[in-house]
Amino acid sequence: VQLQASGGGLVQAGGALRLSCAASGDDGRSYALAWFRQSPGGGRELVAAASWDGKNTFTSDSMKDRVTISRKRAGNTLYLQLDSLKPEDTADYYCALRYTTPTNWGGTSRYFYVAWGRGTQVTVSS
Repeated sequence: VQLQASGGGLVQAGGALRLSCAASGDDGRSYALAWFRQSPGGGRELVAAASWDGKNTFTSDSMKDRVTISRKRAGNTLYLQLDSLKPEDTADYYCALRYTTPTNWGGTSRYFYVAWGRGTQVTVSS
């Protein structure tokens, strides 16, 4: 399976971006999709995730009011709407995949995820 992330860029504080993660080459098993981010010198943290059926989602407390995650049932694309961006949101954003049950949104540990896309860079200027 391959993951293709897109949608990053440079935006001013208060702006918005929409990230997309498209999975291809899967073998028909159900999987959760997630977005992690990693800032320079920092660890990789979970931002948001969604189950295969799209009904169960997770968003981190640090971004809960500014992030909307969406995924259609059995869809291979995960969308992440980032609003009211702050300079501290500057990071590389990575999408990840975990094979799991259709209703499981994936979990917070990066070690649950077996496939990763290349990062898409988000830079927020003050």
